[in-house]
Amino acid sequence: MSPPVPPVGAAPPPPPPAVPPRRRRGRLVAALAGVLVLVLAVAGLAVLRPGPVARLLGGEATPSGATAAPPEPDPPAVLGGPDANAPLPTEAGIRAALEPLVGAAALGDRVNVSVADVATGEALYGKGPDAPTVPASVTKLATGVAVLAARGPAYRIPTRAVAGPNPGEVVLVGGGDPTLAVDKNGFYPGAARLDDLAAQVRDALGGTAPTKVIVDSSLFSGPVFEPGWDADIPTGDFGAAITALMTDGARKDPALARRTAEETNHAAERVPQPDLTAGRQFAKLLGLTGGAAQVTRGAAPTAGGSGSAGPAPGTELGKVESLPVIRLVDIMISDSDNVIAEAMARQVALAKGKPGSFTGGAAATDEVLGELGLPAGEISLADGSGLSRTNRISPSLLTELITLAGNGSHPELAAIFGGLPVGGWSGTLDERYRAAATAAGAGVVRAKTGTLTGVNAIAGTVLTADGRLLTFAVLTDRTQGSLDETRQALDRITSALAGCGCR
Repeated sequence: MSPPVPPVGAAPPPPPPAVPPRRRRGRLVAALAGVLVLVLAVAGLAVLRPGPVARLLGGEATPSGATAAPPEPDPPAVLGGPDANAPLPTEAGIRAALEPLVGAAALGDRVNVSVADVATGEALYGKGPDAPTVPASVTKLATGVAVLAARGPAYRIPTRAVAGPNPGEVVLVGGGDPTLAVDKNGFYPGAARLDDLAAQVRDALGGTAPTKVIVDSSLFSGPVFEPGWDADIPTGDFGAAITALMTDGARKDPALARRTAEETNHAAERVPQPDLTAGRQFAKLLGLTGGAAQVTRGAAPTAGGSGSAGPAPGTELGKVESLPVIRLVDIMISDSDNVIAEAMARQVALAKGKPGSFTGGAAATDEVLGELGLPAGEISLADGSGLSRTNRISPSLLTELITLAGNGSHPELAAIFGGLPVGGWSGTLDERYRAAATAAGAGVVRAKTGTLTGVNAIAGTVLTADGRLLTFAVLTDRTQGSLDETRQALDRITSALAGCGCR
């Protein structure tokens, strides 16, 4: 186990030694438990989770007939929460801390910054705060807030099977769940499974033998790749064709992807036609063998009428449901999962009555953020993941969005904090904040990062040395130096906020 992060204000420890990949998962669980402290402290939510976290919160009862284990002592907080009585930094104090850092050559000639207080929403510092800037994966914060507002944290995405137009034909209807697994060996733990759906179908068909699988992925429309994506993204292992039906985020070998996720930063080879691949996997589970002719694309028939044998066309034969949106948002943010992000944007579109497409998702996200009172004129999206270079978001919109999610006025939005990487501890910030110049940010910076060639961004929250919770966004889209130097420059900015009272 890595040593715990010291309380705010204590002298920072020396950077811990590198941890082998196989040990990071345990460290991430500890970090997420600590981040839960932040969510509860900021938004006053009572969030219950299964397993160890539920036990820590008193959410798991002793099974009937089992001997109750002796109670364990309450664990110490891994990550500190904000101090409600901490003094508010001054604008002059923030300016003095940041001005020497925002002009670093590694950040390029376009650096836009916003810093605000989460409790009051008061803006404390800005450098081009309202300037639309390429956000890269920081876009996922906007996508997460939009889908939590539009669908709600508990919503689950269905995948259905219905009777086809002819006896024995089964239509597999995609609902847009990107985490759907084939069986227990799927990439995403706890995901809905095709083998469970196949068992339901066999029971519903009774004596009728399956003869064909028809794939209905018509819920999503438009291009499967966003035109603003770099040319290498469709084949670069971080993106995929976005279809309403897929398994394991379109990964070709989910078992291999799961084993190598840490060292590859979640890159994995993707299949070119995710919906047809899922249909073939489903056909195999139904016992169909032979050529590809047994799996075709088509539309589910309208329910009603009667069939000559077996269930009537359109009759539902089975249904499985995804993890709840709150968990999908966790994964999207912590792993920077682009495929989940695009699926979430389409869920926003469908909830707002728009097409399940890149353009529909972007328009619906703008609409939802405007309904939340955010300055929708300061965001212009082409996708939900941030892979598109045509996306534009202002730093001040991001800090207002984070403030809205963290001030308790919209408790359902606080779910975005659960997946935020922690400086020097987890996710995309795991290996950062370890140098002496940035160590003050370890454990107290929680943020989403964004990276494209020439684009580097970070947005999230930070506890000051006095325990005040601030939100920040630093966006740069004209960097030319090395990635390590640019990240160090960004980390110095957020660490300066962590290390000062800024009064």
